[in-house]
Amino acid sequence: MHVSAKHLWAILAVSSLGACSSPPPATHSPSLQGCNAEAVHSMIGKTATPALLEKARELAGAQRARVLRPNDVVTLEYDSQRLNLHTDEELTIERIHCG
Repeated sequence: MHVSAKHLWAILAVSSLGACSSPPPATHSPSLQGCNAEAVHSMIGKTATPALLEKARELAGAQRARVLRPNDVVTLEYDSQRLNLHTDEELTIERIHCG
């Protein structure tokens, strides 16, 4: 099938119109809303467990979550869809943020 340059430009022009339109309304999908650490700040002072980590991830709307203990080695890349639970040595949550 051969598409002429004229037809190709018409196809590209029509397909790019969607990029100028308004975004769809926000839903409860974590991928659209992002991570909200404020939603789980009440968990500060609790002990981090696998079940609590998963519950915090869901409540915050994050796609990923991790527990960070003192002296853990972490990568420096920012991930807006990741929830971080910072704990002390006994896994008591001290700070929560996204990134």
